[in-house]
Amino acid sequence: MASAWQPRSRRDNDDTPSTLVIRNVVVAGRRTSVRLEPAMWEALHDIARRTEVTLHGLVTHIARQRTASSLTAAIRVYIVDFYRAGFLGQPPMTPEPARLPLHNGDC
Repeated sequence: MASAWQPRSRRDNDDTPSTLVIRNVVVAGRRTSVRLEPAMWEALHDIARRTEVTLHGLVTHIARQRTASSLTAAIRVYIVDFYRAGFLGQPPMTPEPARLPLHNGDC
């Protein structure tokens, strides 16, 4: 008797640990978890330093600007747009430090 074929997810066959790093960030005063690749976390910290805002303030800005995408997707798009604008010699759309909430203890 033949058993019914059951497709398996890619995770069932892959024992490789995830390369995503989970960190807590404060978005508009609420703590949430974000999973990003290490290079994306480095880029996010770099952008926060360059724009002179906290990491939490930058992520709050990104969250407020996003449309229907997830926060993680919005962060990735923001990072690409920021560096693309720099490469093209255009001023990147950056948050204004005076308008952002300051939180102690950046991730």
